Amino acid sequence: MSDLLAKLGPPEGATRREKRLGAGRGSGLGKTCGRGYKGQKARNPGNLGKPHFQGGQTPIQRRLPKRGFRLPFPIKHIALNVADLERFEKGATVDEAALRKARLVQGTDERIKILGNGELSKKLEVHAHSFSKGALQKIEKAGGKAVVVAFTGKSTGPKPAEPGSKKAAKKS
Repeated sequence: MSDLLAKLGPPEGATRREKRLGAGRGSGLGKTCGRGYKGQKARNPGNLGKPHFQGGQTPIQRRLPKRGFRLPFPIKHIALNVADLERFEKGATVDEAALRKARLVQGTDERIKILGNGELSKKLEVHAHSFSKGALQKIEKAGGKAVVVAFTGKSTGPKPAEPGSKKAAKKS
């Protein structure tokens, strides 16, 4: 098998010889190296391979005015419907860790909002950063409990220091 692999090569016509530029008149690629005389394409780099090059006219991204504002640190929200919570068992506590385990929440530093689309038939204790009015009504109608959690900026990181602890004493 190894001697067979050693004899393998590319199929006929698959490879070409390297273009040797500037190798004299007889090579066919001497002097101007196949670029012709003068002009933009003869220069190096030629500036033609740019992604937004438009033949020398002022590009569209420079002709159009700047508009709007981009937030440097946008707040990302994950919207989950009440119907999405139906997959959890009756009496379960649905918090960020449970939602991540169920792959309903992915990424980091996202705020979770529960919306009221769909129906909920199970009693659940739901922990989220915010709830819509419809979602609150449906969760409480099913006998569950909606708990608003403060956003700490860390998705599943350590909880903030409790009052009276050494860490809380250092901050004040």
